[in-house]
Amino acid sequence: MPVSTAEPVATLGSDPVLATGSAISAAPAQKRRAPSQQRTVGTRVTGQPAFVLHSYPYKETSLIVELFTRDFGRVALIAKGAKRPHSQLRGVLQTFQPLSTGWTGKNELRTLTDADWVGGMLPLEKTALLCGFYLNELLVKLTARDDAHAALFDHYVSTLNQLAHNEPAPIVLRKFEMALLKQTGVAADLVRCTVTRTKVQPEVQYVVDPERGPRPGRDDDSAPRVAGKTLLDMEREDYSDPATQLQSKQLMRYLLSWHLGGAPLNTRQILIDLLQL
Repeated sequence: MPVSTAEPVATLGSDPVLATGSAISAAPAQKRRAPSQQRTVGTRVTGQPAFVLHSYPYKETSLIVELFTRDFGRVALIAKGAKRPHSQLRGVLQTFQPLSTGWTGKNELRTLTDADWVGGMLPLEKTALLCGFYLNELLVKLTARDDAHAALFDHYVSTLNQLAHNEPAPIVLRKFEMALLKQTGVAADLVRCTVTRTKVQPEVQYVVDPERGPRPGRDDDSAPRVAGKTLLDMEREDYSDPATQLQSKQLMRYLLSWHLGGAPLNTRQILIDLLQL
């Protein structure tokens, strides 16, 4: 079933012009340059690798853009005049495309001064596009602004490439979800039992406490049970076993819900409805 790009755009509240998965429209050749070395001069940043996560209108002609950057984490910027028909920013600030960006300012909301398309990545289409919006929603809701996670940024780039090359979406998403929890410092140790303080046993059924880690399951547990083998498989990123795929999906849904305080993930619900991811 083809996935319309209109659904995830509406879900995230982005400007439809910016939040698309199609290829970036043609730009002058001089604009398609490699990113310069990142520099920070006072309150000014230049040449910073980034991706657009989310955007929404600001006043009549501008946008507020949430960027995920390699060295500064998630930042919020005012893109002045980006909604004007002939603005260069209007064609560049698109999701899932690598950018070289710059900004200035001391406050939490700074001013975007430069954004150039780097290129080199395939556009996301259909199901992969919706999965990309799911990644962006996770980053917006589970990362703090100005909290740098360079390894997570690199994992995000790798994940987008895997989705663009039609790697199995459920496995790609499970790996990213786990990396997100680990890199933000909220993931419990999945392979050490909190009761015995020893490594989990493959044949034992466990329940995972989101803060403490796994313990043997009990009859009155409401949390999903997972085999020790599944936890060990997840730790080494081996999802070849169908049982591991099923149990890891249930476990990650539970853990993400807990860390979000029960707040829904809109794009995940669409994915569940369409694909049972």
